[in-house]
Amino acid sequence: MSPDPTARLDSQAREALEVVLGLLAEERASVSSVTDPARAWKVHVADSLTGLEAPALREARTIADIGSGAGFPGLVLAVVLPGSKVDLIESVGRKCEFIQRAIELAGIANARVLNTRSEELAAGEGRERYAAVTARAVGRLSTLAELAAPLLQENGVLVAWKGKRDPDEEAQIANAAESLAMQPEEILSVGPFAGSQHRHLHVLRKVGPTPSKLPRRPGMAKKRPFG
Repeated sequence: MSPDPTARLDSQAREALEVVLGLLAEERASVSSVTDPARAWKVHVADSLTGLEAPALREARTIADIGSGAGFPGLVLAVVLPGSKVDLIESVGRKCEFIQRAIELAGIANARVLNTRSEELAAGEGRERYAAVTARAVGRLSTLAELAAPLLQENGVLVAWKGKRDPDEEAQIANAAESLAMQPEEILSVGPFAGSQHRHLHVLRKVGPTPSKLPRRPGMAKKRPFG
């Protein structure tokens, strides 16, 4: 991977993302701990772009970004994948308000923000709707796989941004995989060029129908993860 993943951006994409980071620098509500534009290019934009190392994410035409926070990686993916529809799922209202302003002012027509929990979306219109789910700094792999499974179409993928590899965490998702219909597929080392020195992307594929027990009620995936 290029030492600077942002080098692949064309002028139009760069301009849109500069608008987003400009808004982030001016934002007074707490939506991100990194707001300085120069640092945010690496921590937010370059880090988000590492997701393109996963071919299934590059090719996905429907993407759900769960726990979007200030809008990363979802806004960046929407900018660089204009043929894809990207839903940014965030439960905190002030963060959703920021994302909505960013979408409007940067002209990101293929992105929308949903102020909801992923479990609630998966119980309704979002069930088995997406070809890919992304999650950055949200939770343990077993939790993320449980949240992603009912949102994903069969054969869809979860791409999870993680830091250093954790053998216990990887063993837990291996144990939970069958009960979630989610199979670990590959682990991509994409650091230290992005926002995390030890950044790894975990790619998990949905290998069967959504288990009838999913989604559980909000919060259960984190409180009592499978595996």
